[in-house]
Amino acid sequence: MRWARGVGYLALAVVLTLGFLAYLRPAFMVDLTNMVLAWCG
Repeated sequence: MRWARGVGYLALAVVLTLGFLAYLRPAFMVDLTNMVLAWCG
């Protein structure tokens, strides 16, 4: 199950990176959220 731990760390790194970008540039996060919502919906 070593791969599961690797995936978990990767997901955590992605979340932290997105959070950091959202802290630096809130407008970027708004655009990204709208894009994801448009893509999903």
